[in-house]
Amino acid sequence: MSQVTVVGSGVMGKGIAYSCAIAGYTVFLNDISEEILQRAKKDITHLLETSFEKGYVREEVYQHALGNIHYEADLETAAKDSSLVIEAVLEKIELKIDVFKKLDQICKPDTILATNTSTMSPTEIGAQTSRPDKVVAMHFFNPVHKMKLVEIIRGLETSDETVAYVKEVASKLNKESVEVNEFPGFVTSRMNCLIGNEAMNMLMEGVASAADIDKALKLGLNHPMGPLELADLVGLDTRLRNMEYLYETLGEKYRPCPLLVKYVKAGRLGRKSGKGFYEYS
Repeated sequence: MSQVTVVGSGVMGKGIAYSCAIAGYTVFLNDISEEILQRAKKDITHLLETSFEKGYVREEVYQHALGNIHYEADLETAAKDSSLVIEAVLEKIELKIDVFKKLDQICKPDTILATNTSTMSPTEIGAQTSRPDKVVAMHFFNPVHKMKLVEIIRGLETSDETVAYVKEVASKLNKESVEVNEFPGFVTSRMNCLIGNEAMNMLMEGVASAADIDKALKLGLNHPMGPLELADLVGLDTRLRNMEYLYETLGEKYRPCPLLVKYVKAGRLGRKSGKGFYEYS
C-alpha cells in the first residue's frame, strides 16, 4: 500500500495525514471546501517545517511529505485509488454513515475503510456498506504526531485480515496498537470520559480550582495532562457528544456534567474557541 486517503481535515484529520506522509505514504486529504483545505495545508506545512527545523524528521522525509500530501475537495478523486481510507469527521453517527456509504461506492472492492472514532460502532457503520469485513475503527489520539497509541476496534464482521492490515499500518506510522472488541467507548474513551466528567463535577461543586484539580492528577497520579486541560484540547463540544453517546448506551454514570453542557451552550469549547476551563491567547 502506498496511498492513503483521510476524510476530514480537522485536528485529527490533519494529524493523521501528517503522520501518514512522514511514514512515506502518498496522502489525499479531503474536506468539503477548498477554503477549509487551504487552512489545513497551512497548518500541516507549519508542522512539517517545525519538525524539520527541530531535527525530528530528516530532510528527505520532510521533502517527500511536502510533495506527497494532496488537498482534494472531491471525494471521488481523493479516494478512488487508495488502499486505505481513514474517516475523521465529526462524532455524529449519521454523518459517518453517510461518508461510508459514499466511500463504499467510490473505492475499490479491496479498499479498507477505517473510522477514527472514539466511541461509535464500527459494526453499525460497516453494516451500511457492502464490505463490513473491511470496516474497522482506528482510534488515534490527539496530538496524533506525538501520541504513540492507536486503538484498533474490531466490529462484528471485521475480518482477521483487515485487523492485521491496519495493525501493520499503525506500526509503519511508528505507533503501538491495542486490539479491542467493540463495546461503547472502547477502552480509553470510557476511562477518559469518567475521569474528565468527575473533574468537571468537582470543579462545579467547588472542591478545587481547575488548575489544582489538574495539578493533583498530574503530580499525584502521574497523568501527563490534567483532565480539564485535556478536555479543552479535545474540544468541549466533542467531549459532550462523546458523553451523550456513552450516557445513551451505558447509562447513568456517564451523564454529562451540567457545567460541561453550560460551557458548550456558551461557546466555551476549549482551545479552538480561545476559552474553556482555561483561557488561551
